[in-house]
Amino acid sequence: MTKYIKIIKRSILDCRTISQLSFCLLLLCTGCGDSLWNNPYPNQDSAKNIHYDSFSERPKHLDPVSSYSSNEYVFLGQIYEPPLQYHFLKRPYELIPLTAAVLPKPRFFDKDGQLLKEGSNLEDIYRVKYKISIKPDILYQPHPAFAKSESGKYLYHDLNTKKLSNINALSDFNMVGTRKLLAKDYVYQIKRMAHPRTHSPISGLMAKYILGLNEFAEKLSKIEKDNPGLSFIDLNDYELPGVRVIDDTTFEIILSQKYPQFLYWLSMSFFAPMPWEADYFYSQEGMTDKNITLDWYPVGTGPFMLSENNPNLRMVLERNPNFRGEMFPTEGERGDRESGLLDDAGKKMPFIDKAIYSLEKESIPAWNKFLQGYYDTSGIVSDSFDQAVQFDLQGDAELTSEMQAKGIRLLTAVTTSTSYVGFNMEDEVIGGDTKRARLLRRAISIAVDYEEYISIFANGRGKPAQGPIPPGIFGNVQGIRGINPYVYNWNKDKSVRYSIEYARELLAEAGYPGGRDKKNGKQLVLNLDSPAAGPGSKASFDWMRKQFGKLGINLIIRATDYNRFQEKMRKGTAQIFQWGWNADYPDPENFFFLLYGPNAKVDHNGENAANYKNPEFDELFNQMKSMSNNPERQDVIDKMVEIVRRDAPWIWGFHPVGFSLHHQWYKNAKPNLMANNKLKYKRIKPKIRKEKRAFWNQPIWWPITLLVFLSIILLLPALFSYRRKEAESIL
Repeated sequence: MTKYIKIIKRSILDCRTISQLSFCLLLLCTGCGDSLWNNPYPNQDSAKNIHYDSFSERPKHLDPVSSYSSNEYVFLGQIYEPPLQYHFLKRPYELIPLTAAVLPKPRFFDKDGQLLKEGSNLEDIYRVKYKISIKPDILYQPHPAFAKSESGKYLYHDLNTKKLSNINALSDFNMVGTRKLLAKDYVYQIKRMAHPRTHSPISGLMAKYILGLNEFAEKLSKIEKDNPGLSFIDLNDYELPGVRVIDDTTFEIILSQKYPQFLYWLSMSFFAPMPWEADYFYSQEGMTDKNITLDWYPVGTGPFMLSENNPNLRMVLERNPNFRGEMFPTEGERGDRESGLLDDAGKKMPFIDKAIYSLEKESIPAWNKFLQGYYDTSGIVSDSFDQAVQFDLQGDAELTSEMQAKGIRLLTAVTTSTSYVGFNMEDEVIGGDTKRARLLRRAISIAVDYEEYISIFANGRGKPAQGPIPPGIFGNVQGIRGINPYVYNWNKDKSVRYSIEYARELLAEAGYPGGRDKKNGKQLVLNLDSPAAGPGSKASFDWMRKQFGKLGINLIIRATDYNRFQEKMRKGTAQIFQWGWNADYPDPENFFFLLYGPNAKVDHNGENAANYKNPEFDELFNQMKSMSNNPERQDVIDKMVEIVRRDAPWIWGFHPVGFSLHHQWYKNAKPNLMANNKLKYKRIKPKIRKEKRAFWNQPIWWPITLLVFLSIILLLPALFSYRRKEAESIL
């Protein structure tokens, strides 16, 4: 097109006739061939096996021992491989081996080192051991940390600032290498949790279970303190009692107490392997100044590797040439085969060659690019919801005719998370275990109509919570047995919230008839603390005040920044608060511990933000957390749910429902809220995508044609004037 622009410039300067200019303008209009004018990608990539997506927040940590954010797991989950993973298709969620040869089973030992039988009393268990064997012949991605000379010497393990003068990125190193994955790499990573520089967010939790991890952390801190300026600690030189290498493909993790949920952690990137060569490579002098670090350039054994890290523009994952290959699942749950989710059963993964994630800070441009076919998948923001989704007479979500005409598909899933309003049980008005306080909390729980909230503020994307456990997690019960009888009644096969009149009766019984204290006649005033701020929150705050107002209660909103809000929570000065929780793993323990007394925020700085304490509940919690998923565990869970429903430390709120859209060329789409390594399962049909893009993005020629015509009309008087003056000068 550049040459045509030059022609136009020359024509404007030199042309003697309108026909010359018209010809050049038309030449510009037709000079782009079959390429799409609005295509944000190179045209030669249109038919390639590439997945296109977007991200809105730049990742801060790509070191797996430090990362604990979903926007970072989008990349980490495709690069690093912990021992275990979640089955892509099966529900309820099921752990299966990834690099592990088999799913490890715990072995229990007493104080004398004697092996105990399965089902032994909890008080008899002194140590728990997990022996993990990894699959052979797994290779790391190509990386300069492994590069060696012919004599076997590492090429890049003696770097300094001077030698790095011409190095600005990892790709500037000329040589790369690889090696096999070893059991010691997993042990090395577990040791890194205790390193004072990694700031691992789970080090405190793991120190409660992995034998000697806390003492190991203290030892490493002392080494750093005694050796100022030390750039690298070779963790292979120091023993951690809780982990040991048995051989090249086997290692063992030793826990100080029974913790069945530990297997779930073995599916997370915290437990992915880390080769000592990479740790040493990145620790060398001058590397941090060049931003060549593990936080920027990951190194793993997974199906993809990060080939471009430009978080202000885009992130690119490319197929790892050393990946061994993995087979697509051959079985799933009912309906998967009929929906085509087993069409690739037994085929070698990954299916795509590259994934390009572009930064989109604003939701509308991302949405428009999805509709144009330039992104393969999309969420749905509130501004675009009505354009994409409508509800039928039964209240079920379905795509609008516009979306259906494009062949777009909709996926929905209740998330393994909860959004709730908590009561500070330390508060003298709203808290406590008195009948008066319980009735007050129940009345408020009925008055705050979350069905209405979901409809107004979540576009119907939510399911009212009946307790702390979301659907899809063991322990959640559906139907009449699953409703909260203190807030809902069962009527005609569905739960129906009790009337506001009944809530007012409970409030009067609590000593606040009409919302006024019976003792002094003053209106009841309560305070709600929230980290939400800004004009976007005003509507929801007004709605919440209205809900309390139905009971005659005056609700004062105290919105602050998140740091100030956290400080209030730690000190217990918040009276009522808004918060939420996303599951780390699919187990009821991960939600019940939010109400476990020893986790109280004020006393122990734990995650029990309501500071709820009930000895009976705590005793059942300690029993439940060590049980397997069986009818006996369900019975214990039912008792725990009944206790917290009765005490009402939370307004249970709702479980968000995730809505996602994908184009017809995007295959193997199934919501999996636990797995982080889903990219390898995805398949693209680039031929269909190219055809649809061309059809949806056809250039509209009439404005250009009109512009050419108007240009001619506007230039005619000037041309006639020029010709007339030219003729006069000749005369």
